[in-house]
Amino acid sequence: MVLSSSPVLPQEVPILALCFLASLTTGLELSVNNQAADFSLSPSLGSSLSLSCLVQNSSQAEELLWYRGDGQVDLKDGNKVNVSNICIEPVSEADNGVTFSCKLARDKSVQVSVILDVQFPPRLMGEESLQIEEGKDVTLSCNTKSNPQGQPAWYKNNTALTLQQNHHQLYQTSEVFQLSITKVQKSDNGTYTCKVKYFLEEWTKDFHLTVEDKKPVFPKEAVIAAVVVVTLTILFGIVARKDKICKCFKRSSETAL
Repeated sequence: MVLSSSPVLPQEVPILALCFLASLTTGLELSVNNQAADFSLSPSLGSSLSLSCLVQNSSQAEELLWYRGDGQVDLKDGNKVNVSNICIEPVSEADNGVTFSCKLARDKSVQVSVILDVQFPPRLMGEESLQIEEGKDVTLSCNTKSNPQGQPAWYKNNTALTLQQNHHQLYQTSEVFQLSITKVQKSDNGTYTCKVKYFLEEWTKDFHLTVEDKKPVFPKEAVIAAVVVVTLTILFGIVARKDKICKCFKRSSETAL
């Protein structure tokens, strides 16, 4: 019996293929603004930032891609091959912490990333006037977002606020600084100031708190009882006058006849 065999490729063929593929990427790398490794930039708020991506050691035309975070940036046709430029203008707070990446289209593992570290001062915001009934809780919320983060503090009537246990509570995140007052009293009336030290400057925001008199509370049971009494009184009055009303009605009917 004759056995047929499929042709065997020389062992050298896959090795040559691997060598060929390797030759296409050997020494091929990218640089952004002359930086071949990931780096960070600290552009000023409102400025214009240009990023230029270049293919190094390329023997053929290579397509480039830009990403802002996970989203791909739209590039014009003449801005994709071997050299690609993007411009961020103006640089805003929203660009802080964002990563811009230039990638090789046919091998996205070949890339260089730039992380933006945008510095911006706090823009203190919040409800300026608050009226609260005595005995209730209130929270003063001050927007303190900045980069780098400033040092916030609360003042009352231009004096550093003395925190009272179980009466004042502080809550702070990277974006907000809050003062909560439990069961406000008349003594809590006043102007509260949110102060943030940012480098050598100090930023302030005033909050005017007015504690109003406690409104009298009418017992629900007493109100219901009063309504019932009034209703019954009216009904009893109608019943008591029933005969008189009927007689008057009869007389009116006889007169009409």
